[in-house]
Amino acid sequence: MNPDVLTVKNLKKKYSPKAAVDDISFGVGPNEIVGLLGPNGAGKTTTINMILGILEPTEGKIEIEGLDILKFRSRALNHANFAAVYAPLPGNLTVVENLRIFGLIYGVKDLTKRIDESIKQFGLEPFAHKKSGVLSSGEQTRLGIAKAMLNRPRLLLLDEPTASLDPSMAKDIRSRIRQFAAEGIGGVLWTSHNMMEVEEVCHRVLFMSHGKILLEGNPKTLPQEHKKKSLEELFITVAREPLSLEAEGTL
Repeated sequence: MNPDVLTVKNLKKKYSPKAAVDDISFGVGPNEIVGLLGPNGAGKTTTINMILGILEPTEGKIEIEGLDILKFRSRALNHANFAAVYAPLPGNLTVVENLRIFGLIYGVKDLTKRIDESIKQFGLEPFAHKKSGVLSSGEQTRLGIAKAMLNRPRLLLLDEPTASLDPSMAKDIRSRIRQFAAEGIGGVLWTSHNMMEVEEVCHRVLFMSHGKILLEGNPKTLPQEHKKKSLEELFITVAREPLSLEAEGTL
């Protein structure tokens, strides 16, 4: 059995006196897409920022490909990449320039060829030499995901990756991400508020509330295990009544 591409152990981030992330542990395996779900303020983005090395944990350990990011930050993060609608690429650079700069940062081999492949893969040919700042939000999202997959990462972190895409493009992106995981290139940690999307894409989900992981399981069967009709209904319960789930003994 292959080791996890991401291992999170007893992770905490405390902003005195409150913990934004409170002693969570989980992993992401190769070929696996894991959904990190929960209402706004649950601790999802704080968790991702710690995995990316942007925030330092108060306690706990994060390993990417077996490398502790506190001890081997550069080496560990070379195996990862990230995309989010709130983290657009530099707007004064063209699509090609952005991909080239980030490709150099990640040491991508045969970079010109890889850029051409990515531009075609994400339908960016009409905008290749336009500055990314003038692109629509959907076009910028596609560019961000192209950047995130440019170095064929072992760990792909996606925070609301399809939020600004039309249904057709969102469906295409979901297909490409499933293909990315299925080909054995790496694992994916994905946040989304679209429960239909999560059920379609994710192999496993983690529900967070108030910094803790309350539930974990298969998105197709987890609602029935907790007497809910759908993943959306379960999400609403996590958002509104997390204590009722704690009372079930799920922690």
